Amino acid sequence: MNTQHQIQDAIRTLSDAFAPFDCRILASRKGNFSFTIVNQAGIAQHTQRLYPEQYSSESLPQVIERARQSLLA
Repeated sequence: MNTQHQIQDAIRTLSDAFAPFDCRILASRKGNFSFTIVNQAGIAQHTQRLYPEQYSSESLPQVIERARQSLLA
């Protein structure tokens, strides 16, 4: 699977994982991208930049769990 497909899969997974919040994708370039979780009021709750080793199918669940923990804090 090429990098573009991995990024698209990761974006879909992140969007599904944080519903009903809005997961906005920013600055997708050079194999990296940032995502920001925005609540219903439009306030950013969490933002993080992901690199190829972080959005692989093995690592992405850990990224999601850490982001969820930060939302609860």
